[in-house]
Amino acid sequence: MNFVFIKRFLILVASLFIWFIIHTTFVIIDGLNDELKPVDVAVVLGNKVEINGQPSERLKARLDTSVELYDGGYFTFIIVSGGIGKEGFDEAKVMKSYLIDKGIPEDKIIEDNNGYNSYMTAQNTSKIRDELVIDSVMVITQYFHVSRTKLAFRKMDIKEVYSAHAKIFEFRDIYSIIREFPAYYKYLFK
Repeated sequence: MNFVFIKRFLILVASLFIWFIIHTTFVIIDGLNDELKPVDVAVVLGNKVEINGQPSERLKARLDTSVELYDGGYFTFIIVSGGIGKEGFDEAKVMKSYLIDKGIPEDKIIEDNNGYNSYMTAQNTSKIRDELVIDSVMVITQYFHVSRTKLAFRKMDIKEVYSAHAKIFEFRDIYSIIREFPAYYKYLFK
């Protein structure tokens, strides 16, 4: 009886591991293949602001991607979404300031100061959508985060959701990729 239990347990563990590998492969491929189409608005997800008040390298990469695509004519408005991090800075305000310094007109940047996670960002964008008449969105974040973010936006009935990833790779991406597996299913069943 113990042998049967152990065998079933090992099959279950192996199956979950294989599913993790397949899922993670799709998440990485989806994240690295930008879907560049003209949209109503870009949504740049927040990230750490350094103690000196400057965006982290990861956040700069997201913002630089949004500047590049704005200059390319892909969207007219940019929503910068973030909360107040443990460093005490409002991510959205820091992001807006960075974009203005890069030449984006202030009236084209909308702050979402309550985007404490991807799901909240999607909810907040959905509320803004009613004011701006937004039918299509381009999310800009790290490649491993794209699939889950698009899922959150689709759950808010935003059907046309495209994506672009920040051009930065870090060693900590390994942890982040692993974390995306349970996080994706948390959003899926939310």
